[in-house]
Amino acid sequence: MDLDTVRTFVAVADAGQFQEAAAELGITQQAVSKRIAALERTLGVRLFTRTPRGSALSIDGQAFLPHARELLRVAERAATSVRAGRRTLRVDVIASRGAATGLMRAFHRAHPEIDLDVVMLLDIETAVAAIRSGTIDASFRAVAAPGRPLPEDIEAVRVLDEPLQLLTGPGHALASARSVTMERLAGHRIWMPGIVPASEWGAYYDDLVAAFGLTIEATGPNFGSDALLDTIADTPALATFMGGRTRLVWPAGHGLRLIPVTDPTPVYPHALLWHRDNPHPALATLRAHLTAATSGQETAGTWTPNWVIPR
Repeated sequence: MDLDTVRTFVAVADAGQFQEAAAELGITQQAVSKRIAALERTLGVRLFTRTPRGSALSIDGQAFLPHARELLRVAERAATSVRAGRRTLRVDVIASRGAATGLMRAFHRAHPEIDLDVVMLLDIETAVAAIRSGTIDASFRAVAAPGRPLPEDIEAVRVLDEPLQLLTGPGHALASARSVTMERLAGHRIWMPGIVPASEWGAYYDDLVAAFGLTIEATGPNFGSDALLDTIADTPALATFMGGRTRLVWPAGHGLRLIPVTDPTPVYPHALLWHRDNPHPALATLRAHLTAATSGQETAGTWTPNWVIPR
C-alpha cells in the first residue's frame, strides 16, 4: 500500500474537500483524485461520497481512517528510528565490568538526553564487521594487533591507558608489598584463564611475557570473575593481573590485595573504533567526551606493545 495515497486519504478526510487537501499537500486536485481512486482500487471499496459541500467519508472510509492514521504514525516512527540524531547510539564494550563500561557510564551521566544501547561482542573481527554493517556505531578495542590492520574505512583513537595491578591472596609471597616491579614478578605464576589465542588481549599478554620473562598461565576453564577471585584467595602460589579500572567486589574474608606494578607500569590501551562515514551526531559527542575525560594521562614509566596506535 502506497503511503502517499494513505497520506492523501487522511488529508481529504480532515479537510472535507479535495481542493483543500490538494493545497495542503502541495499537489493538484487532479493528483488528489488519482491517488484516492488508486487507493479505492487497492482496497476494493469506495472511501468517499460526494456532498454539496465537498466529500464525506463513506462507511468503509470511516472504518479505514483510524488504521490509515496509525499507518502514518508507524511510518514516522520507523523513519525517526534511523534519522540522524534520533537513533539510539550503540556501543560495544567487550565486558560489563571493564574500563570501557565505566567510560560509557560516565558518558551516560554527562549526556542523559542521548539514547544509548551498550552491547558486548567477543572478538575484534565481529566488532569491526558490526561497525561496517551499521549494527553498532563504535567499539572499544586494543588496536591494531600484529598482522591485523584495520580496514581503511575504520577510524580509531586511543582513549585510555589502563594500568595493570597485581591481585594476590593473603598467603602470596608478594601480598605485603606496597608495589612490585616487573623484574620482581619474573618467576611468579600469574593465572589468567580465558585469554583467547589470537585475540587482541592475547597478543598483548604474549608481548608482555616476551618483554619481561613472565609466566602467565591460561590453563583451565574460565568460570568467570567470581571463580577467579575465589581461586586467587585460596591459592598462595597464584596471582593475576587486574585492570586498575575493572570494577570487582569480593567477600571481606578473601583478604585479596591489589598491588601497583612499577618499573615500568604495564598499561592496557583502550581505543575507540568507528566507521569514518557514520553520521550519528552522538558519536561525535562521545568522542569529544572521551577526549576531555581521559586527557592528561601520564605516559612516562609505562609499557605497551609497539603495535598499538599512538596517543
